[in-house]
Parts: sequence; C-alpha cells; structure tokens
Amino acid sequence: MIPRTLTLLLTLALATTASGRESLATLTDQVRATETAFAKTLANRDLAAFERFLAPDAVFIDDPVARGPAAIVAAWRGYFAGEKAPFAWAPEVVEVLDSGHLALTSGPVYSPGGARIGTFNSVWRRERGGAWRIVLDHGCPACRCPPATSVPVPAPAP
Repeated sequence: MIPRTLTLLLTLALATTASGRESLATLTDQVRATETAFAKTLANRDLAAFERFLAPDAVFIDDPVARGPAAIVAAWRGYFAGEKAPFAWAPEVVEVLDSGHLALTSGPVYSPGGARIGTFNSVWRRERGGAWRIVLDHGCPACRCPPATSVPVPAPAP
C-alpha cells in the first residue's frame, strides 16, 4: 500500500513544477487547444468570440499595426463578413516558457481551397485564472524561396 501511495505522489510531483503549476506538456496542450479555438472563431464567423481571445494590450503587427481589441476587431471585421472564411490557420508549433506565463504558436495559413498562403506567429500570455490571451500576432506570406542548395555545414567542435 505504501509503495503505491509513494508512486502516486511521485507521479503527481513530476507532473507539476516545483511551485505547483501544471506541467509544460499540460500547458502546451492548453495553448494548442486555445489557438485551435481561436482559429475556429473565423471559420464560425463569430467576431465576438474572436475578440474574447484578445488581451487588453494585444498588438497585431499588420499594415497598419493594430493596438488593443477595438483596433484589432476593426481591422479584422472584413474577414468575418460573408458566408465563408477567407482563410484558415492551425498551430504547427507550440512552445511554452518554463515559467508557464508566455507561449508561442506558429503554423500555416490556408486559402479556402487548401493552398498554403502564409504563416502565422502568435504570442499568448496566461492571465490570472489560467486563461490564455493573445498579446502579439504577426502573419507573413508563404515562402517562395528557391530550393536550398546542398552545402555542407561543418559541425560545431565538441
């Protein structure tokens, strides 16, 4: 009985950080789910839901830069017009700082036909109460770079 209890306690201790916060794996899952839900607001044509993911000090780095939820909503309102979303996105990369307070999401942006047309990069902050809110967002067009030439790169010296 005691070994089983000790194993359970050890498992719980390893699943959280020293200060009792969730594990990085749990936080990463939370951020991925949050980014996915954020993307669904465009697919669902729900601008009010989109706004709820924005931190009060959020900045979207577009042309022009939009600062704060009101400016971001105004800049994005046109994307929510019409029956179908003009694009979609999905997180491919999700990384959370060891502190558990900030996270980065990045991934492809797709046209309605499924062609990759860009890449998004978003920074999320964990608010009091545990909700993740977007604080920085920047998209860029899909890379049209020429294929990389195969040039050997020397390995760093040990």
